[in-house]
Amino acid sequence: NHIFIVYHCSLFYFSSGVLGDSLTVLRSPQYVTFRDGQWPISGEKIPDLVALTMGFSIHEDLDWPGLAAGWLFQRPRANALIVVRGLDSLDFPKNISCYPLENPVPFTLDSVANTVHTLFADSTPVVLQLAPSEERLYMMGMANTVFEDLPVTLQQIRGRLSQDGSVLTSLPLVSLSRNNEADLLFLSEVQVLYDISALLQKHKHLAKDPAPDLYSLELAGLEEIVRRYGTDSPQFTDATRILTSALQKFADDVANVYANNAVVEVVTVKTFEAPLTRKSRSILESKQISNPGSPYNLAYKYDYDYAVVFNIVLWLMIVLALSVIVISYNLWNMDPGYDSIIYRMTNQKIRMD
Repeated sequence: NHIFIVYHCSLFYFSSGVLGDSLTVLRSPQYVTFRDGQWPISGEKIPDLVALTMGFSIHEDLDWPGLAAGWLFQRPRANALIVVRGLDSLDFPKNISCYPLENPVPFTLDSVANTVHTLFADSTPVVLQLAPSEERLYMMGMANTVFEDLPVTLQQIRGRLSQDGSVLTSLPLVSLSRNNEADLLFLSEVQVLYDISALLQKHKHLAKDPAPDLYSLELAGLEEIVRRYGTDSPQFTDATRILTSALQKFADDVANVYANNAVVEVVTVKTFEAPLTRKSRSILESKQISNPGSPYNLAYKYDYDYAVVFNIVLWLMIVLALSVIVISYNLWNMDPGYDSIIYRMTNQKIRMD
């Protein structure tokens, strides 16, 4: 069983040494190579990049030199993508790969989730989609037993903050207040990061199946901090420090659970060029319309794999036809006396006569 965690909120992340929107790779296994360089990547290509890091094929080639060709027979067992919106920078180590982000349009990893679901359907995929800001939850399969205690709605998350072991008691809040709505929203999202890490540490068996896992997290707490206090406030400074530590811990925990076979990326976006709206849904919905433009729910005439299937069938038929011709020709011109053990006595009988 594999896990999809699609967590809707919005998060902020920035990498040291790079100004503007960016893509930063916090963790990656040795066989997934990110080259050093300032090669820009478009925001709409992020899902294709995630798919390639997981060893999946994409419909269009990704003309981006930052990702080297990986090992054909080994791929990561998990990919965790965190989207950060509204910040200029966070103090991450400088020895990590960071690339400029161009055309920051809203994107989702639905295409990657559908690919994993299609290729590993026999593994009973676990789909866990969380949208606390919309108070919406979709959980299917074994995730119901593993993540059933994970707070989902804003009310549940705030209730979690009042329990033992919450971030309110473990993190130095300094200027952040427990009674302010903006502060609580930010801290509740940090709490979700800690809770997901704790559940993965507790249920490490989820990382041992052959199906890859996908995590996509978007948080909005820091954006509210910026709107409420501004970027020059002590609240903003404390919030960025807490978030930096939480992201590093989350990346370390994911890498530890998956035995360093996981990729963890952070996308930093000052602001999206279009409103970020997304309807939560389960990729295992029974009703699926393959061609929304057809009132009869007819399939498309051709799909993206048509050329591949056509070439496989065509050349296989040509090879089989040539094989039949060659075999038939050799059988027709075969001398039974020399070429067949059945008629071997024929030549001896002719000699005796």
